[in-house]
Amino acid sequence: MSTRPVRPATQLQTVVGLDPEVADALRERLAEVADSAVLRIVEEVPSYAGAWSGRMGAVIRNAVQLALGGFLTLATRQDADAPKAPAIEGAYQLGRGEARSGRTVEALLSAYRIGARASWRDMADVAVEAGVDAGQLARFAELVFAYIDELSAASVAGHTDELESSGRVRQRNLERLARALLTGAPADAVNAAAERADWEPPGALTAVVLAESQMSAALTALDPRTLQPTDDVPGLPEGHASLLVPGTGSAAARPALLRALQGTDAVVGPSVPWLEASASYRRALRCAALGLEGLVDSDEHLAALLLAADPDARADLRARVLAPLAELRPSTAEKLTDTLRSWLLHHGRREAVAEELFVHAQTVRYRVGQLREVYGDRLEDPAFVLDATLALA
Repeated sequence: MSTRPVRPATQLQTVVGLDPEVADALRERLAEVADSAVLRIVEEVPSYAGAWSGRMGAVIRNAVQLALGGFLTLATRQDADAPKAPAIEGAYQLGRGEARSGRTVEALLSAYRIGARASWRDMADVAVEAGVDAGQLARFAELVFAYIDELSAASVAGHTDELESSGRVRQRNLERLARALLTGAPADAVNAAAERADWEPPGALTAVVLAESQMSAALTALDPRTLQPTDDVPGLPEGHASLLVPGTGSAAARPALLRALQGTDAVVGPSVPWLEASASYRRALRCAALGLEGLVDSDEHLAALLLAADPDARADLRARVLAPLAELRPSTAEKLTDTLRSWLLHHGRREAVAEELFVHAQTVRYRVGQLREVYGDRLEDPAFVLDATLALA
């Protein structure tokens, strides 16, 4: 993983020029000072509790020793341009490691403050014992805290870069997972994609198709784990987006989802087991093709979806059912078609048919008589009744 150059937060202009004897005394105590600083950090910053043991403890201890060693090199120089690159780079990498460990930048800065205070106290004691005068000690203190400022700035930069980098990688993995789900990729590939994205599969997923302009508003009201593919998804209409909303699959979950989408023109597919999300997406697309307006719950339009599944087959069925009326005058055929449809849907209840068609009940009786003349016993045949209901619904 690449790193960007780290600009120091301050320019260290203080010259201390510690005597070699003082520097040697400090170097002899370097490991002790580093251990003391780390122990204080672990004690006072809750995020570092238990970090002293194991690999992370060694990383932190080495980083502190590197920083202190770099500082002593700086403090023994007679000019203000002593090289700081190794310590700065070490601080930068420490910041990246802390981000990967899940610790916040606030915890990192607290660790620097506490470590600086502990290190200064121990190093000042050694310096005073070695005979450093008051003026030199003051410059020494100034250099310590300016140096810590630079290291902490470098660590914050590393922490920020790591979060940005890992965030982009995870977002890309989430987008790939969404696409794999929507396109019906094999289960093993989808499970692997979920693992790479560090995404815990829910009990169910619901596909939602909506206008791109409404997507941001919808996402604010939905579960944060909602998946959003950004690549082209097969079948998605121009100017529309798709979402996969996690849920439990319980009866109460769907009303809550519909409430969250109020005010949008979203089409909501069925809730399905998460690995079957492509089925929810396909149904949402078919429902969107019906041209309904507002918030559309596909569960409320199953009959319309069934009838629209094969338009050519439905047209052929309609033509076959209405074939006996083809020899009649067009106006008569149209009236009898409307009467047949209403008679089927109202199960032969004459008053209900008359009310729907705005005609007298006797007119309905006359037309049904005409239909019986044309169709004969087929009006009592369950198979024909089913065909006619589907064709005319």
